[in-house]
Amino acid sequence: MTKTTLCTIYLWSWVSCLSAAQETAAPPSVAKPKAESQESSPDLAAIRAGSEAFVEAFNKHDAQAVAALWTEDGEYLDESGRRFAGRDAIEKGYAELFSSNPKVVLKIAIDSLRLVGPSTAIEDGRAVTNPTPAGAAGVSGYTAVHTKVDGKWLMASVRDRWIETPAAVRSAADLEWMIGTWQAEEQGVKTESVCRWVSDGRFIERQYSTTKLDGTKTSGVQLVGWNPQGGYVQSWDFSPDGGHAVGVWTPIDGGWQAKIQGTTGDGLSTTAVNQLIRLDDNAYVWQSVRRYLGDESLPDTGEVVIKRKPAQ
Repeated sequence: MTKTTLCTIYLWSWVSCLSAAQETAAPPSVAKPKAESQESSPDLAAIRAGSEAFVEAFNKHDAQAVAALWTEDGEYLDESGRRFAGRDAIEKGYAELFSSNPKVVLKIAIDSLRLVGPSTAIEDGRAVTNPTPAGAAGVSGYTAVHTKVDGKWLMASVRDRWIETPAAVRSAADLEWMIGTWQAEEQGVKTESVCRWVSDGRFIERQYSTTKLDGTKTSGVQLVGWNPQGGYVQSWDFSPDGGHAVGVWTPIDGGWQAKIQGTTGDGLSTTAVNQLIRLDDNAYVWQSVRRYLGDESLPDTGEVVIKRKPAQ
C-alpha cells in the first residue's frame, strides 16, 4: 500500500500579503466558524493524527501497527486491484510488502479531509514512496473512509489509484510562462514578483516584495522545480520571519494546484492548497483554500488576478 505572522502564511502564495488585506477587512467571526471549532476540529485533528501514525508505523515496517489502524472488518484495495479484507489480511499484505521492500519509506499529502456524518469522514490525498516503484512516473492517489468506533477514529476502507505524471510536466520547463515580472494590488496592498531561471534552467526563482498600506515592505523568495525522486513539481518557500514551506504541485484543468505544508518563524505549522489558473499569457488567477494555522482553520481567500508587468 502507498497510502500514502499572518503575512508569513501567505508566502505560500503568489501574492503574499494581498490575502492578509482581504482577511482584515472581514468580520473576526469569519476566521473560525462556530461549528468548525466546536465539532469538526477535534475529530479532524484526531484523524490527521491517525494518518501521521500510519506513516510512522509504515516507515518502521510495523505491519501489526499499520493494520491496527483499520477496523476489524476494514478493507484495502491497492493500485493493482488486489483486495485485502480484515485486519489479518491487511497485516499479512503489509508484512509481505516490507519483506520484499526492506528500505521503502512513505510520505503523504492530505488534499481533502471532511466529515460526512458524526462518525464518518473521507480523506483524499497523495502518497510517495522512496524508492519509487519502477515504471511510469507519478504518485499514488488514495481515498480513505474513516469511521469512529468506541470513540476512536479508524480506517474502514482505503482505495489506492496510480496517477501518472504527464511527460509534459516532468520538468520545470512546463512553467516557463511564469518567467517575467508580475504585479497585483488588493485593497491598497501591492505585490511585485520577479521570476527567472536559475541553476542552468533547472529551477525557477521567484523573488517578491510587498508594500503594505503603511508603506512598509517585506520580501521573500520561492524556488520551483522538478523533484525527480518524488516524480512531481515541487516548491520551496522562505519567508522574512524565518518561516519556510514545501509545496507539491499537480496539474489541473487550466493550471496548477499546490499542496503546501510548512511552519512560521514562530514554529506554528501551516497547510494550504493553492490554485493557479491561467487566463492567458499575461494573467492568471490565484486562490488559497483549505488553510490551517496550527489547529485553527482559516477562511479561503478570495480570487486575485495577477498580471504581467509590461516590458519597458
